[in-house]
Amino acid sequence: MKDIQTLFKNKSLLRQALTLAHHGKTASYERLEFLGDRVLGLVVAEMLYTQHPDEKEGILARRFTELVREETLADVAHTLQLPRLLITNETELRQNQSILADVCEALLGALYLDQGLDTVKAFILSIWLPLMRQNKQAPKDPKSTLQEFAQKKGHTLPIYTILQKTGPDHAPSFQIEVSIPHIGSAIGQGDSKKTAEQQAAQILLEKLNGPSKQK
Repeated sequence: MKDIQTLFKNKSLLRQALTLAHHGKTASYERLEFLGDRVLGLVVAEMLYTQHPDEKEGILARRFTELVREETLADVAHTLQLPRLLITNETELRQNQSILADVCEALLGALYLDQGLDTVKAFILSIWLPLMRQNKQAPKDPKSTLQEFAQKKGHTLPIYTILQKTGPDHAPSFQIEVSIPHIGSAIGQGDSKKTAEQQAAQILLEKLNGPSKQK
């Protein structure tokens, strides 16, 4: 993997993408994250459309969700060694999954502004094409799987409830319960609502079906 710092002509854009908020102040990367999210979405959508010409929209959408979800972005951030490059005095933020995912998108937005769509597209494909090829079957996230389970069994759709939110705004921790009335419930934790909901759904699925059935 090429050193991120050597990719940029405009080093100030890279610095902006890597600078975190300090004690709740607005982070430099947030506008770049907004842009990078759209750039990543476009490139991944085109990649899936091209690589899977016979798949229906619903299957493509599941693949897309897997490739751009927070967990995947955080893994890419680690691959790119972004935690050590982050500009922050708060060490714990370097391992915050939600922040790493956001900064990963900010980096893509910055690279787009710095060198244009062709360069950032090539960069994205070099990372996301192998990720796509790892999953021959279109994956389903735990929330989607749990919802389908409830629908097939004729149950009420899962209900997600925030039990607790702790920590400062720039590094929160959520505890969320998912429940299907008369069937069961589970509690998940994470540094974003999405992560906590997915964990809760996964735990409930394992209660209902057993961990070996959840792929």
